[in-house]
Amino acid sequence: MPMVTLVVAAGPGFPQGSPVHRYEIEAPLTPGGHLDPEAWGAGPGAWPARRIWPGGPAREGDLQFDGDTESWSIRLFPGKAATDAPLHAAIHNAGQLRPGEYVTIREPDGVEFSYRVVSVA
Repeated sequence: MPMVTLVVAAGPGFPQGSPVHRYEIEAPLTPGGHLDPEAWGAGPGAWPARRIWPGGPAREGDLQFDGDTESWSIRLFPGKAATDAPLHAAIHNAGQLRPGEYVTIREPDGVEFSYRVVSVA
């Protein structure tokens, strides 16, 4: 699965963005570069995600899809082991995930950050 790396492009406290505040998501993409809901429904196994924020360890989690609302979100685990955890962040405007494109991620407190796709490898 491709690894999509997103870095903060803008948001509260980061008017110029921050390359060290990021999410990394492993997920199949459609030929057009979108997250693939069909692959989500067809395949077992988690799509790993992690939130990397300076001053603490990386937070491990996974990507979730809600077929009823056709929306994507990131769930972060409270510890090292994968356990049930509430959704952490909602992904909005998840268009093409190609370098240079942007997505919006809303944190649990309602604060939104714009993220730039820096790599798909």
